[in-house]
Parts: sequence; C-alpha cells; structure tokens
Amino acid sequence: MQSTEKKRRLLQAQRLELTEHILYRKLASFAQGKNKRVLQEIAEMEHHHYDFFKQLTKQDVQPFRLKLFFYYILSRIFGVTFGVKLMEHEEKAAQELYKHIIHDVPHAKDLLEDEEKHERQIIDMLRETKLEYISSIVLGLNDALVELTGALAGLTFAFQKTSLIAVAGIVTGLAASLSMAASEYLSTKAEHNRRKPVTAALYTGVAYLCTVIVLVLPFLLLEQALVALAITLGLGLVIIFLFTFYSAVTRHENFWHKFMEMALISFGVAGFSFVVGMLLRTLVGVEV
Repeated sequence: MQSTEKKRRLLQAQRLELTEHILYRKLASFAQGKNKRVLQEIAEMEHHHYDFFKQLTKQDVQPFRLKLFFYYILSRIFGVTFGVKLMEHEEKAAQELYKHIIHDVPHAKDLLEDEEKHERQIIDMLRETKLEYISSIVLGLNDALVELTGALAGLTFAFQKTSLIAVAGIVTGLAASLSMAASEYLSTKAEHNRRKPVTAALYTGVAYLCTVIVLVLPFLLLEQALVALAITLGLGLVIIFLFTFYSAVTRHENFWHKFMEMALISFGVAGFSFVVGMLLRTLVGVEV
C-alpha cells in the first residue's frame, strides 16, 4: 500500500472509531440496565481503537459529525435498539477497512476480531418493549393504512364533502381500532408467550388510531375533497416509508421489497374503493 493511501485509510479508521465511541457513549447515557453496561463497554473499546490509530497517524481527527448527529437523532426518536442496529453497518464498514490495512498494520487483525465481537454483542444485547410488540404495531398500521385509505377514497367520491367524509372516517376508524385491539388481545392471550395481551392490544389500537388521525386530518382542514384525498394518500405513503425503514433496520428485512408491497396493497385498495364509490354514487344517485 502506498504511504499516502495507507495514511488516508488509517485516518479514516481513526475518525470512524472516534465517531463510534462518541455515539455509543451517547446511546449509553439514556439506555438502562444490561444495555447501558454493554454500550459503555463497547464505547470504551472503540476509544482504545482510536488511541491505537492515533499513535500511528500522530494526528488528532474530528468525528464524522453529520453521521453522528443523524444516528443520534434517529436513536432518540426510534429507540436505542434502532440506533445500535444502524451502527451494525458501521461495524461492518470498519471490518472492511481493517481488511485493507491488515497487512501493513498487523495489530489491525486484533481490532478486526474486536469489531466482529461487537457485532455479535449488538445482535444479542438489546430487548426493548417496542420491539417485542412490533408485530402488534405492524398489525395496527397495516390495517389502518389499507382499510382507511380505501374507505376515505370510496367516501370521497360518494359524498364529495370533506366534513362528512371526515366524520365518517373518524367513526369508522375509531370502531375499527377498538375492534383490532380486541382481536389482538384475544390472539395474544391464546399464544401463551412472553407478550402481555393488554399491552399488545394497546400497541395495536394506538397504532391504528394514530394512523386514522393522520389520514383524516386533511379532510378536517380542507374543503376540496380530491385535494384532501391526494394529501391523505401522500401521508399514507410517508407512514409506510417511515415504518418500513424502522422495521427493515430492526428486523433485517428487505426495505424496498417491504415498502413496495405495503404501498401497492394500500393504494390498490384505495383505487378499487374509489371506483366503487363512484359507481355507487351513480347507481344510487347520492346527492350531498
């Protein structure tokens, strides 16, 4: 490896280790119990790695501040588990970097083994309540997105009055959220696993109700029904994107496959319901 290229990679590794050290330390500051101890241990090891590279480069470096800020904010919003799962990608990046410099820096082999150990620790360490009940959240979101986007699309052409559509959507959504919560309670109770039926029901019902509020809001604020529907569909797409991203990171799912699947189902049902509403308005002669 040429000296300039070697120096560049050593500095990159040094910055990466410093960034990881700071982020793990920040995550540990609001983690609890075992999670807190493991994160503190990993943060300390990352600092040792940083010191090793500093001895080689003879330079001080700055962390990747944008990456640090981005990961920290996401961790605060979506939880420590989400932040740590994101950091798994950084651990893999560090492993690839060490493989490039291992011939010139023999001790990098030990660091590579540390990084692999970190990854195993990260995979096994975290147990957050929201992850244990993620299937309940998925159930609430999926059903609300599919059912309510379809219902609002059908109501839009059938009634064409935003206030009436909003009232019908809220009533439908509230009844459906209670129904889904009750179904999840009974389903979880029959499973006899670690999940608590009442908690699972709350996650499903709240996820459903929050989605209902977001989707109905444009009809409460606007008078043009088609414009409100377009915004509702856009908000639905944003919800699908955000939750699919969260699920893909924490459960190692294929993001684009899951995103396209949920989007196609929701928009397919909405399109079908819109056509049904149009036909019913024409056949029944509804005038509002």
